[in-house]
Amino acid sequence: MADRIFKTDAEWRAELDAETYRVTRQAGTERPFSHPGFPNGPGHYACVCCGARLFEGDAKFESHCGWPSFSRPGGNIDEHLDLSHDMIRTEVRCHRCDAHLGHVFPDGPPPTGLRYCINGVALRFVPEGETGEGAP
Repeated sequence: MADRIFKTDAEWRAELDAETYRVTRQAGTERPFSHPGFPNGPGHYACVCCGARLFEGDAKFESHCGWPSFSRPGGNIDEHLDLSHDMIRTEVRCHRCDAHLGHVFPDGPPPTGLRYCINGVALRFVPEGETGEGAP
């Protein structure tokens, strides 16, 4: 796992656009189907805030839920109980910088049966051969 990153709220606000800040630092959610698709091909998905490797490209699948979906994490993921909005969910955060990414649900494809439903604005696709480490 990558080393932890700690920044002040002012530092995050200065580095991120308003929507990315709202989703990743304030546990927001982007509108469904609002994020353009990611390129196909070998690679991985990194945290837009810190560059930590989060999901492998081969774990991505089309769930038709309106957000990018993955069947398994690739690393640097923390899960937390989320009781907001009168629901019981499992929140997914970046281990390295604590960015809110989305939630995980038990309705995914085999063999894991999991669907990591992730805000597209919280991710950056990194083609195979590039490291993607570090903030964009």
